[in-house]
Amino acid sequence: VINIGGISNLTWIDKNISDLIAFDTGPGNCLLDMWVEERIGTLFDKDGELASGGIPDSNILEVVLNDPFFMRIGPKSLDRMDFDLASFARLSTTNGAATLVEFTIRSILLGIDQCPVLPNAVYVSGGGRHNKAIMKRLSEECMCPIHPVESLGWDGDAVEAQAFAYLAVRALHQLPITFPGTTGANTSLPGGELSIPI
Repeated sequence: VINIGGISNLTWIDKNISDLIAFDTGPGNCLLDMWVEERIGTLFDKDGELASGGIPDSNILEVVLNDPFFMRIGPKSLDRMDFDLASFARLSTTNGAATLVEFTIRSILLGIDQCPVLPNAVYVSGGGRHNKAIMKRLSEECMCPIHPVESLGWDGDAVEAQAFAYLAVRALHQLPITFPGTTGANTSLPGGELSIPI
C-alpha cells in the first residue's frame, strides 16, 4: 500500500500479516503543492494538468535522488520540510511540476525496490491518487499492477484517519501498535497514553 499524502509512505504486507514493513519513501504532494501555490496561486495541481504539460528535468532528478535518505534501508521517516524547491527554481511552471511528479514516482519506486520481493499489486491511497499525472507515471514505471485502494473497498481519503483511530483503540487496550519492520524496535510494542484533562 502506497499512501501519497504530503510525504509518500509504503506498507509492505506479507501473507504472514505480522511481517509488516513500513517507511516513508520521499515527497508525495508537499513539494508539488508548494510549487503550484508559488507559481499560479492554487493549492494543488488539479488532476495533474500542469505536470502533464511539462517535461521532467533529468539532471535535477539525478541530483535530488542522490540524497542519502533514498539509499537508507527502512524503517525511515521524513518531514515535509526535509526537501525544498531550491533545486527546481530555474524550471518553467509546467516543467517544474512534471519534475516534481517524477521525483515522487522515482522515490516510490526506490522504496518498492527495498521490499523483500516485488509485490503482487500496489494499492494507492491519499490525495496523490487523484493526480492523474502521478497515477499515470506510477502505472507506466512500476513492475506490478497499480490500483486505487477503492478497489479493495477502502476509502482512500479516510484510510489514514481510520488507521489512527484503530491504533488509538489498540493503545487504550495496551495492545501492540508497532512491528519491528515499521519502527526498528526489537519487538512489537504498545504506544500512547490516555490523557484526561483535569
